[in-house]
Amino acid sequence: MANALQRRVQVKILKDFCQRSLERVGVEPTDAEITAEVLVAADLRGVASHGVARFRRYIDGIRARVIVVNHEERVVTETLATATIDAGAGLGPPVSYRAMQKAVQKAAETGVGFVTVRNSNHFGIAGYYAMMALERDCIGLAMTNASPRVVPTFGRSAVLGTNPIAVAVPAGKARPFVLDMATSIVAEGKVEIADQMGVPIPLGWAIDKDGLPTTDSHRTSRDLKSRAGAALLPLGGEGESMGGHKGYGLALWVEIFSALLSGAAFATRTYPTNSEGKPLPANLGHWFGAWRIDCFRPIAEFKADMDDLQALLRNAPKAQRQKHIYIPGEKEYNAVEQNAREGIPLNDSVWSDLHALGQELGVNLD
Repeated sequence: MANALQRRVQVKILKDFCQRSLERVGVEPTDAEITAEVLVAADLRGVASHGVARFRRYIDGIRARVIVVNHEERVVTETLATATIDAGAGLGPPVSYRAMQKAVQKAAETGVGFVTVRNSNHFGIAGYYAMMALERDCIGLAMTNASPRVVPTFGRSAVLGTNPIAVAVPAGKARPFVLDMATSIVAEGKVEIADQMGVPIPLGWAIDKDGLPTTDSHRTSRDLKSRAGAALLPLGGEGESMGGHKGYGLALWVEIFSALLSGAAFATRTYPTNSEGKPLPANLGHWFGAWRIDCFRPIAEFKADMDDLQALLRNAPKAQRQKHIYIPGEKEYNAVEQNAREGIPLNDSVWSDLHALGQELGVNLD
C-alpha cells in the first residue's frame, strides 16, 4: 500500500490547514491547535489510518452538531490519584490531552494517576497520549472504546470497537518502547485506505454480512460505516485456534476501563441515533494512566535495564532472510524522521478530499 502514496506535504502546512479549518467552523484556537497536532502526529508516525484521512469526519461532525464546539468540559469526580471528566460532547483530542496531563501530574504528586473521560469523540492515536508521560519519566497508558466494528469470538455481528491500547515506557540511550495497537486484527482506517486506493484487503481481516471471509475493501468499508453487517475480526482472527479469544478479551477489557468506569456509552450503544435515525453525540469513553518509575526503583537503573533488554532483543538470532528485529515504536520513530524531513505522504484520495474540504471552508491548502 505504501507505494500508492503519491504526494508529500510539509508538516507545518498540514497542521496550519487543519487548525485554520477547525477555527473556521467555530473551534477555539487552543483546541484547534491540539486537534491538528494529534491528527498530524499520526501521519508523521506513519499511522495514516488515524491521521488527516479522518479530518472530514471531524468537520462534518461539528457541522452536524454531534461534536459540540462550545461545550462544557467538567471534572465529575476527583481524588488525589484519580478523576473522571465529562467532555461535553466536544472534540476528543483536546479533552484527552488535558486528561493525560492531569494523569501525569497526579503521578508526579502521588506516584500514580488515572483519569477517565466520558461523553467524548474520536481521539486520534492512543500512542500520542501515552507518550506524554515519557518527559516526566513515567510509564504512560491510554485506551479508548470506539464504534462497534469487531465481532466477539464465535459471534457474527459487530459489537465491540477496535478499542486500541497504547503503552509508552522510557529508556536510557535507546528509544522509548511505544506499543500502540488495535485489539482488532487491523484498524478500520486500514480498510478505508485500501478502499481509497482500490485494492483488496487481505483475507482474514474481515467478514461480510453473511459472516463469510471477504477481501472486498469497498464493500467492507461501506458496510462498516453503515453498520450493514460487515465486521472486523479480533486480534488473533476467527475462533480460538489462533488466539482470537485473546483479542476479544483485550477489546472487552478496554471497553470496561474506558466506558464502564467513566460512565460513557459502550459497545453498540456508542454513536446512537434518535427515533428518526439522526446521529446523536457519540459518547465515547477514554482511559489514561501514568506511573512514576522512581516509586518502584531508581530511574537510572530502570532505564539501563530497558536499554539492555532492547539490546538482547536486537541481537537475538534472526529468522531466515530477516536482518532486523524491531522494538515496538521503532518503525514509527523512523517514519517521524523521514516524514519530518521529506513531508507527510498522502494518497490522492486523501489529498483531493482535503482540497475539497478547504474549498468548502474557504481555507487554502498551501
